[in-house]
Amino acid sequence: MTTTMNPYAYNITVREIDFDGDSHFEARVKELPDVREYAASAGEAYELAIDTIETAAAMFADEDRSFPSPAVLQDDFSGRVTLRLSRSLHRALAYRAGDEGVSLNQHLVNVLTYDQGFRTGGRISAHAFVSSALSRRRTLAAISRVPNEDADPWQEVLTPRRLPHMTADLAA
Repeated sequence: MTTTMNPYAYNITVREIDFDGDSHFEARVKELPDVREYAASAGEAYELAIDTIETAAAMFADEDRSFPSPAVLQDDFSGRVTLRLSRSLHRALAYRAGDEGVSLNQHLVNVLTYDQGFRTGGRISAHAFVSSALSRRRTLAAISRVPNEDADPWQEVLTPRRLPHMTADLAA
């Protein structure tokens, strides 16, 4: 029994690379991590990857070996994550959240948002920035560092005040 295989269902990425001062395109197949095809154009690299998938699938079939199926991309994320933490880490995070006047959940979101922004070279979404900014505003209000309710919430985010002890430490 022969089953038809669709090579276009596989996850292929093509990127431009510099090799010894020359620009080339590299195609990779997520499901076949050892596959890398190189060409002078993105389209050619993509077609070489398709040809490699077809050839490899035929070889696997000739040898009665199973060939990896295309990965199904998951787009239905709920936004809910359940974590198991050590007691000491849970305690430390809970205390830090309390010190900042936010829930543990909001503190974890802030930490993860910061980390994600840092790893992407500071490119975080506008939603993440606004969420972080508003959380910072609530945190500052909770610990009474914001003088009044009419203060500009963006002022603290964009130009944070320097604390006297930090200024003294920097001067030393």
